[in-house]
Amino acid sequence: MTRRPLSITLPRVLLAALLLLATAVVVGAQAISYGVPPSSTGLAIGEVPHERPGFNVCRLMYRSVTQEALGSGWTTDYPAAERNLLIRIEELTLIHTAKSEDREPLHAVVRPTDPALFECPFIIASDIGTVGFLGAEIEPLRQYFLKGGFLWVDDFWGPVAFNRFSAEIGRILPGLPIVEIPLDHPIFKTFLEIEGGIPQIPAISFWITTQQVAERGTGNPARMYGIFDEKGRMVVLMTHNTDIADGWEREGESVEYFERFSPGAYAVGLNAVIWMLTH
Repeated sequence: MTRRPLSITLPRVLLAALLLLATAVVVGAQAISYGVPPSSTGLAIGEVPHERPGFNVCRLMYRSVTQEALGSGWTTDYPAAERNLLIRIEELTLIHTAKSEDREPLHAVVRPTDPALFECPFIIASDIGTVGFLGAEIEPLRQYFLKGGFLWVDDFWGPVAFNRFSAEIGRILPGLPIVEIPLDHPIFKTFLEIEGGIPQIPAISFWITTQQVAERGTGNPARMYGIFDEKGRMVVLMTHNTDIADGWEREGESVEYFERFSPGAYAVGLNAVIWMLTH
């Protein structure tokens, strides 16, 4: 299949807002912490916001049974990816997000066995090619999907990581195939129109040192896959051979990196959130 160069159609007002925000974020980049423990949000692991309602993102805490270059297991891209995504969601859409008393975005960390899992409308997991689910985690995750849950997995590269996650999610959702999402699928234009497929975004450290976008020895393009239930609802979204969340997490560290990768990363993120909320 011939793949055209990536093109993102941004309304002029939105593009101007992103560029202005990029400048503001870079100026304040030193105020963004990238090593804050889960309690930094005021929420313990396994706790979701109740007193302050609004859309929130949950990070899946999982067990890694192997290692991938540039990955750090479940904490990869955490917590700045969630924080920045939630900020952009409220800036660029009409979606209200949950906030703390000091107006910081509230995001949660949940384990597969936490009861709070079922209070998370949108769960993300990075470096998912290292996962190994415990037996006790299989049924809660299966029930989560059956009850309407949605999982987005990102930042896993090459066939080994793909096959590992495929095998693990197959234990949870047996009989449901992984299918590549075609370029004419509505998710590519739910909010912002993305042409040519999803962007291939490298970790900022890899890009700065190599000026290349294909990590971990793979020259394959980025792909988007999905798993759909019997009613046709997407329950798992997979962005493979790309690190979409790094475009959120690292937006304040380099104007050049932001301008090249962050608009595409946010386009994919906003489309995914709105798709999940409307389907």
